[in-house]
Amino acid sequence: MKSLHVLVLAAGQGTRMKSALPKVLHPVAGRPLLEHVLKTVSSLQAKELGVVLGVGRDVVQKELTARGWKDLHYVIQAKPQGSGHAVLMARSWLKAKRGSLLVVYGDTPLLTVQTLRRLADHHMISGNAATFLAMDVPDPSGYGRMLVDNHGYLERIVEDKDATPQERAITLVNSGVACWDIPMLLAVLPRLQPNNAKHEYYLTDAVALLRNLGGRVGVIRAKNPDETQGINTRVDLARAEFISRQRILEHWMREGVTIVDPASTYIDAETVIHPDTRLWPGTILQGATRIGSHCEIGPYAILENAVVKDGVRVGPFARLRPGSVIEEKAHIGNFVEIKKSTIGQGSKVNHLTYIGDAHVGKEVNVGAGTITCNYDGFSKFQTRIEDDVFVGSNSNLVAPIRVGRGAIIAAGSTITEDVQPHALVVARTRQLSKDGWAKAFRSKHRKESRNHS
Repeated sequence: MKSLHVLVLAAGQGTRMKSALPKVLHPVAGRPLLEHVLKTVSSLQAKELGVVLGVGRDVVQKELTARGWKDLHYVIQAKPQGSGHAVLMARSWLKAKRGSLLVVYGDTPLLTVQTLRRLADHHMISGNAATFLAMDVPDPSGYGRMLVDNHGYLERIVEDKDATPQERAITLVNSGVACWDIPMLLAVLPRLQPNNAKHEYYLTDAVALLRNLGGRVGVIRAKNPDETQGINTRVDLARAEFISRQRILEHWMREGVTIVDPASTYIDAETVIHPDTRLWPGTILQGATRIGSHCEIGPYAILENAVVKDGVRVGPFARLRPGSVIEEKAHIGNFVEIKKSTIGQGSKVNHLTYIGDAHVGKEVNVGAGTITCNYDGFSKFQTRIEDDVFVGSNSNLVAPIRVGRGAIIAAGSTITEDVQPHALVVARTRQLSKDGWAKAFRSKHRKESRNHS
């Protein structure tokens, strides 16, 4: 693969998405379409990776940079004029290169590295001028039809709008993915003409030009046509989401994770799960969530960019927001929300509780209805609860505050000052009881009601 270069075409306007967001930034399984493609082609270990951008390029570049993509060569196609024109815009980047160029589209998130490697290997071994990835589909409408000769080599590709009725009956279609001999491609690119219904420069027209130069153009078939599905509408996006999610679920089940109800379980592409963990129905794992082994997650738990270590129980109906770290054998229970906090080993936060911007030590018990009051309307403040603390139900911990090791906080307390280690703190008003008052009050109320009636 040392002589392989990759160019990702991502300059399309995506008008059918009807969105202000550039099409290639729409997510599938928590990852932008374009990043799916970039991660796949990066596994080929190509020498260089180029991306053609157009409308919305500043937004796309900013997002890719924020997500850690720093070694990309950007090519600008200011006005969309077809795939051939997009590659032509990369001519100055390509002119000093030798070897092969793999061209893929930035809206094909389901492509696999196995398929692309098979295409690139075949192209290099065959000595073809170009090699196309094709697919057989029962309904070829909308695709470019591939016309092959008696030896299986590609003669030309006819776009759907330009095809005759006989050509439209062909079910072998172009995926848009192809490997090219770089010097030969550069020789024919300037000769492309927009002689078609859309008045665009089609890269597929280079096939006939290469054959005229004596080059062979090969074809290999994708084993699964789903891989080459491009995203043009929200319907396409939903289909790709479903297929991607199925792949992810099957991957983790093969890796030793029990998923009780795959149909109701959602796992993002960046999530990692270790063996012997069980995911109950309604579980949603988002972003770069990390889950250890022997955990029980759900039912109906949402974890986003959270870290859950071995033997942890989360749920039912719990939410871990970004920055949450749950240490070994801790319990996070019913209707509990954790945000940007660490819950120590063996600690329990089991009921109706909010813990935000906090560090909770080992073997801490947090009672039902407890909240850390971390926000004063202007700034966020930290709560630190040391090991072996017992926090009674319906307690408010007003940050910034520190609760010392082994302390006990009585139920119903509002704590506004640091608590010393091993202290008992009761911070509530004294109970006042007036015997017979309720009976007298009701009697008076009934008498007044009769008088008004």
